[in-house]
Amino acid sequence: MRTFMADTIGKVGEVVTVQGWVNSRRDHGGLIFIDVRDHTGVVQLAIRPEQAEAFALGEQLRDEFVISATGTVLQREESLRNPSIVTGNVEIKVAELRILNRSAPLPIQIQGDAVANEELRLKYRFLDLRRPKMQERLKQRAQYYRIMREYMDAHDFIEVTTPILANSSPEGARDFLVPSRVHPGKFYALPQAPQQFKQLLMVGGVPRYYQIATCFRDEDPRADRLYGDFYQLDLEMSFVEEGEVVRTTIEPLIKKLVSEFAGKELLTDDIPRIPYAEAMERYGTDKPDLRFGMELVELTEVVKDTEFGVFKNAECVKAICVQGASSLSRSQIDHFTEVAKSEGAGGLAYLTYKDGDVQSPIAKFLKPDELDAIKQALHAQDGDIVFFGADTRNVVNKVLGRLRNEFATQFNLKDPDVIALAWIVDFPFYERDEKTSKLDFGHNPFSMPKGGLQALETEDYLGIIADQYDMVMNGYEICSGGVRNHSAEIMYKVFGILGFNEQYVDERFGGMINAFKYGAPPHAGCAFGIDRMFMVLVGEENIREVVAFPKNGSGVDAMMQSPNTVEVMQLDELNLRIIEH
Repeated sequence: MRTFMADTIGKVGEVVTVQGWVNSRRDHGGLIFIDVRDHTGVVQLAIRPEQAEAFALGEQLRDEFVISATGTVLQREESLRNPSIVTGNVEIKVAELRILNRSAPLPIQIQGDAVANEELRLKYRFLDLRRPKMQERLKQRAQYYRIMREYMDAHDFIEVTTPILANSSPEGARDFLVPSRVHPGKFYALPQAPQQFKQLLMVGGVPRYYQIATCFRDEDPRADRLYGDFYQLDLEMSFVEEGEVVRTTIEPLIKKLVSEFAGKELLTDDIPRIPYAEAMERYGTDKPDLRFGMELVELTEVVKDTEFGVFKNAECVKAICVQGASSLSRSQIDHFTEVAKSEGAGGLAYLTYKDGDVQSPIAKFLKPDELDAIKQALHAQDGDIVFFGADTRNVVNKVLGRLRNEFATQFNLKDPDVIALAWIVDFPFYERDEKTSKLDFGHNPFSMPKGGLQALETEDYLGIIADQYDMVMNGYEICSGGVRNHSAEIMYKVFGILGFNEQYVDERFGGMINAFKYGAPPHAGCAFGIDRMFMVLVGEENIREVVAFPKNGSGVDAMMQSPNTVEVMQLDELNLRIIEH
């Protein structure tokens, strides 16, 4: 029977067999020491010349050879113990050694602190996964899933798997399409979310549903978003007409993950509910990081009579006060100016409070009473800098929201041991597309407008509020949900406002629309992005660090060499051809 490395400390005097990878080899002339590793740790093997066969094999060993060793566990002499490893007080005196497999020289280093670049690590991910940190992440992820399932099962949710081959659905991203061989010219779509299926489960009489669902979206990869496939804790509850029911049902699970799983501190046990409009005005974003203050302060009325052209000609003027920012260098302020410009600002105006005075290129354009009013509104003190945004309200919020986050990073205001949660509620049902100026859905068409059908009888479509909510964790959106539209009449109406007729709705969502006609109960739910949430909880900054086999930053699986070309015969079977550009 195989003995794991960590278990050898309790088997002094016993004969054991350990199996694993060679971590290191040290030849001391008449004695060979091998550190051998498995998923539980490392133990030292001692191979002596009198074990001639084992000694001869020991001389052949190199890093990452896979071996099996049988011998007696001995207590090490006190002067030879290694306190840096769990098994440092014991070693195995080897009687028999077998080489189970050999290893070529490694293309990446997996021992020590030196880590290869990401591209190489992903190409040789099977080696990268041997690193203790990656092994720990995989174990943590299994525990993370276990806590979720235990909670959902204890709260009467039924785990149901939904189809992977589905129909195209407007979830806000591009679909991955799968051509049908048996239905030429038609396509399946890999689901961006199990949205329609989980609503159909509610119509089907399932009281509470959940699954750890695989979802697919053809979105550009970034540090907090995987390319291709990702995972959601997806859930739905029937006979629910208020989003607060879902929020209060699932909150304890997230708190449990924060405290018991991640061992981190909640900023506040009372998770705030912040309306979308308020979040945008106070923080400049619908996913605010609440671990620090630095809120946006409205100054439009304060400077309404100013002669300073930048403020005078702006629809909206706001500012943030960055405490201690007078220590910033000119080059650092130039960097933040470029950040502001990247978000649509023309520049970055500021006032520096230093040595009891106001220092700034714009101070001379502002009257003394305006300077006093600004200082008072921002509660600015000596050593602070007040940064301004002056433009349309949307641009100002966007610019200062981004700067708020950048300044918090600059001044180490994001405590990694604290988790700040918030629910963002009352999202706009419709929004105006910035590029086309056309009306479109704010999120997706499956949420219920607050007020139901009556709320849609208006010409102020941008004023319609969706019964939709997101959960935010340390500045990341980790959950999106809503009270669902369970009425065919309302579904036709919300699409009709955008110019789509009933035939279009029937073609795209016929299965769900048809089901709604046969006694659909009110229902609500949400879905947590469990990769992103796990990333935040374990303190990683790149989501690819928490998944076993992610695509790289270009959406390529460098290890499996996908995507790739296929045989012409396969294309013929699918009635497809490649058009050369």
